Amino acid sequence: MRAVPRMVTHALLLALAGWASVGRAMESSANSRQSDTRPPATSLARATGATRPVDARGFIRRWLVLEPVPVNGMLTESAVEATLKSASFLDLSAVPQEGAVVDHNGPLRWHALDTKGYNLNLYHFAWALSKPTSNVLFWIVTTVEAPMEMHDVRLAIGSNAASRWWLNGEEIIAIYGDRQTVIDDGVSKRLTLHKGRNVIRAAIINGGGATDFCARFLDGEDRPITGLSVSLRPEQVR
Repeated sequence: MRAVPRMVTHALLLALAGWASVGRAMESSANSRQSDTRPPATSLARATGATRPVDARGFIRRWLVLEPVPVNGMLTESAVEATLKSASFLDLSAVPQEGAVVDHNGPLRWHALDTKGYNLNLYHFAWALSKPTSNVLFWIVTTVEAPMEMHDVRLAIGSNAASRWWLNGEEIIAIYGDRQTVIDDGVSKRLTLHKGRNVIRAAIINGGGATDFCARFLDGEDRPITGLSVSLRPEQVR
């Protein structure tokens, strides 16, 4: 058998080493992509079951949340008004279904969530999905079931940062500026809850950093109302 020249052998060894290096680089890249996958938000869980009661302090802990919409993050009243006009791509006459996709400069998906605390942490929600957390708008929706008609109730909310809220299609409260979530930071006028379903919708705008919100109903003496339940039924708003 004819001997392979030393120069050829050396070239083959270099080629094999090169391919091995390429293979290691590809494997490292694949591992890096896998490590970019983020764990689920520990403060949230996928909503299960037909209904969920409000908690002992009256806080609503089941919501539909749309993936964040990039906006300029300005938080004054006029800036929020302009942002909501530019982002008025939703059908405000219906409750969306979990998993429904909205097309707004790309697909945005609705998520049905239960929060483990009194507040829903939108930063955790967006970060776990590898979505932006700053200069964003979050749309949220839920349906509160009242056992009877209730008069002189008020919706009490807190948000980080600015937010605007509607009940059964009527705008009832808004707060502005770079603020932290404080329980009952904003309180609506006196309202009537219909017997049966009542739909809450809100837009929350975050400029940067943490972002979350909380909401509950207060009775005529400003005590939390605890005899309510929450569902996410996709039916027409009153």
